[in-house]
Amino acid sequence: MTTIRASCPTCGDVTLGLGDITVRVCSDDASGAYLFRCPRCAQAVTRPASERIVDVLVSSGVRLDVWRLPAELNERPGGPPFGPDDLLELHERLQDPGWFDDVVALLRASGDAVG
Repeated sequence: MTTIRASCPTCGDVTLGLGDITVRVCSDDASGAYLFRCPRCAQAVTRPASERIVDVLVSSGVRLDVWRLPAELNERPGGPPFGPDDLLELHERLQDPGWFDDVVALLRASGDAVG
């Protein structure tokens, strides 16, 4: 059985099996990381991984998870910037117990989906 030694920030070096680690690679920017749950303290641990480390772990049999950045990161909202007066108005509206019903009514009027 292949074992891999990794480091937990709380417990130090720990020994893991291939099934205890997941390698994650972002398909948009090729950044890599590996993650595991410490067998001693059960803390979730994530560490950055270079392309070389990703290759070594995957070729050893560690599961590879490829993911994409959320599309919202490339979206820019329209309209003027949110300023201090807007923040004060929002705070005041949230004090009204019916604020949520007002939001639902506004969304329905605009045709956006409401659950």
